This record gives sequence, C-alpha cells and structure tokens, in this order.
Amino acid sequence: MAKFLVIRLSALGDVAILVPLLKNLAEQYPEHHFTIISQPFAARLFDGCPPNITFIAVETKGRHKGQLGLIRLFRDIDGKHFDVVCDMHDTIRSRFLGLLFAFYRIPLSRINKERSERRKLTRKDNKIFKQLKSTFENYREVFSRVGLSLAYFDAFPKMGPSTEALKVFEPVYGPKTNKWIGIAPFAKHQGKIYPLDKMEQVIARFACDETYKVFLFGGGSNELVQMKIWQDKYPSLLIPNKIGLSNEIKLMSCLDVMLTMDSANMHLASLAFTPVVSIWGATHPYAGFYGLYQDERNMIQAELSCRPCSVFGDKPCFRKDYACLNMISPQVVIQRIEKFSNLV
Repeated sequence: MAKFLVIRLSALGDVAILVPLLKNLAEQYPEHHFTIISQPFAARLFDGCPPNITFIAVETKGRHKGQLGLIRLFRDIDGKHFDVVCDMHDTIRSRFLGLLFAFYRIPLSRINKERSERRKLTRKDNKIFKQLKSTFENYREVFSRVGLSLAYFDAFPKMGPSTEALKVFEPVYGPKTNKWIGIAPFAKHQGKIYPLDKMEQVIARFACDETYKVFLFGGGSNELVQMKIWQDKYPSLLIPNKIGLSNEIKLMSCLDVMLTMDSANMHLASLAFTPVVSIWGATHPYAGFYGLYQDERNMIQAELSCRPCSVFGDKPCFRKDYACLNMISPQVVIQRIEKFSNLV
C-alpha cells in the first residue's frame, strides 16, 4: 500500500473539480490511501467518498500561517511518512511544503498551470486564442506521472434532478410539482458578476410565475443582503443559506437547471450532476475552468476581441465598462434557461 498526499489549499471551485477524480482513483486503487489537505470549508465536499480518502484541514490563517506554520503542518500530518506527494496547487505555500518533502526524498508530482499560455490568452493585444487544458485534465496528469491512471471516467453522466435527494427537501420546500431553478448571481471578482439590475430581470421572470420555484445561492454577508432585497420584492424566492455546503450540493441535485457565473457554484452544481447555464464576462472557458460535465453550448458569452482579459476576473476592465457582461441582455439569459431546461 502506498500513501499519497494531495495538496490543494484553495479555492472552493478548484477543490470541487478534484473530488470526482480523487473519488474514482480511490475506487480504482483500493490498496492505496489518499490524504487531501485543504481549507476547512472544503471538508464537506468529500462526504460519501471511499474510506481510503482522508481529509485534513489546513489553518492558513492560524496554526499553519507562514513558513513556521507550514513546518508545523508538515509535522501535524506526519509528512515524512508519505510515499508520494501530488501538488495540485503550485503556489508559494505548496512549493515550500515541497522543499520539506524533498528533504526526505519523497517523490513529488506538480501541476502544470500553463501560466505562459494563460498570459498569452489574456493579454490585451495579439492574444493566442486557443483552448487550454481543463483543470481536471491538469489534475489527471499529475496523478498519471506517479503511476495512477484512470481506467475509466464517465465524462457524460446522466444529468438531471435527483429523486432521492428530493425526499430530504420536499418536506421543507413543498412537493416538487413545478420546475425548480437555482440562481447563483455572485462571484469573487467584479469581472465575473452579471450586472445586478439585469440579473433582477432574470429573477423576476421566474419568481413571478407560479410554474417555477426559484432558489438563490450565495454565501457572503453582502450577497445575503442583496438576496434579501430581492426576496422582499419577490416573496416566492427561497434562500437556503444556512443548510451547510453538503446540503447545498444535495439541494442543487434536485434542480432542473442552475444559472451561475464562472464561480464556485458552477462547480458545485456540476458535482450534483445538475445542468448549468453559465454567464462569462472577463474570463473565458478556454482558460480551463469550465464546469465538469457541462455542455459548452450552455455558456453565455459576448463576442469581444478583448476577452478574456483575466484568468480569474480580478483585473481591471481594459475598456472600463465591462461590456463583456453589460452586452448580454436578460432576455438572452431567460431564453437560454427556458430552452435548455425544457421549461416552455
């Protein structure tokens, strides 16, 4: 038996992409043990995984902060007793950890983030506009280099509402006699957020029609304030913000369709095998962060030569007007949801 350590310290969406791959590998290689270290918020993503997967929370703002904290982390996880390390993050933190494993001559495989290619894709002029490897494929290559290759992975699983999870949520939200829609209007950076006034028009379309039940997803305090403003205007809206990450994913599995930005919720809905209509602004699926299992035809994008201007949506808009988002009309979003989910 070999002991594999998998490092992916953030962010939620990136960890979510790793889950189905790690789960499949654990099932295929039951003789090995896999330990994943990440932020505490990611722990619930691994609920229901095989017993040869262990999750360890890293306190990057507490006990494991800074170089001394990473040395403490190495001791906490008994690092010298791992056989192989898979660095799925390639940051300053994970590279420093890599030096500690190298001291004990523990083999390490590190992700190739294609940083040079991403810079060429997002630069202002003379872009090299091509599809880069998905994050999932980059993860898979890390495992492949240490001898763990997937014999099979279902890239086209059955998508749609889970009748099993409905048994949990129908007593709370009522029988599912209509279509259930999830809307996650937010993202970490402005370059990925559809204008809220336009999003309200989308929300109003479905919230004002008894044919639909609309759930709003968001976690931050400012996000909750905005969602409650919408809920005051459209009382039928549901905000399941205190049910925990694991239950959020289960609720997403009950939905007929989910509308998201290029955000963690896109990846969480993918974990739930829920079809996603996603809106893309400053970022682009070509950078490799699109939702696993999702159909690219359900990605809404404005055709602009300046896109993408950022891998993560955190850079100032070249044009200063975020035309990439403002050019997308609410009606286009509404029609895509209606057409895709067979709601009309």
